[in-house]
Amino acid sequence: QVQLVEAGGRLVQAGGSLRLSCAASGRSFSSYAMGWFRQAPGKEREFGASISSSGGTTYYADSVKGRFTISRDNAKNTVYLQMNSLKLEDTAVYYCAARTRRSVSSNRYEYAYWGQGTQVTVSS
Repeated sequence: QVQLVEAGGRLVQAGGSLRLSCAASGRSFSSYAMGWFRQAPGKEREFGASISSSGGTTYYADSVKGRFTISRDNAKNTVYLQMNSLKLEDTAVYYCAARTRRSVSSNRYEYAYWGQGTQVTVSS
């Protein structure tokens, strides 16, 4: 079992930056690829970024590529999402998720464990 707890969401102005963190419990964190997804009101949950278990491979949705950076610290059982140049359309609840494979994936159905989410609101 893996438990995930996100933190760092808040209200931020457009053009600003924010860093989300996701702390994981359990002994297998370093064996799992991790992902960040987001869900805006009335929309489906969508993929944002994924990182392999070693951290050597990352993958981004086109909507965040060049603005967001996913990283992880396996010694701290934590994955991060650095978000820069935030836009109004980035407003959503952000979820981290763990995949019981080492490789990255954008498919939400391949992630077995999910956090409770953290709200990010971008204002003009």
